[in-house]
Amino acid sequence: MEWLHGVSYFFGGIFLTNCVPHLVCGVMGRPFQSPFAKPPGEGLSSSTVNVLWGFLNLAIAYLLVCRVGDFDLRSTAHAIAMGLGMLLAGVIMARRFGRFNGGNSPGEA
Repeated sequence: MEWLHGVSYFFGGIFLTNCVPHLVCGVMGRPFQSPFAKPPGEGLSSSTVNVLWGFLNLAIAYLLVCRVGDFDLRSTAHAIAMGLGMLLAGVIMARRFGRFNGGNSPGEA
């Protein structure tokens, strides 16, 4: 695997993970934090904005994972690169959004 492909898969994992809460909340008709809210990333955006933002993230993930190189889910290196991006994004999002949605347990920063 070329290193640039690995970087692309890593960032594809980040965008793939980021699309999930926005699409889920949007389809459920619930507002959720987005970069378009006031203040950005802290205020709530409408469910429609979240569906659009989530879909854009999904499209970017597709481009980074499926259109760069020859991604093979059975390749350990490819799966690790994408998985690390997903893990990093998931932990950061859990910490960030947990502050607003009650997901951080007492004592967590």
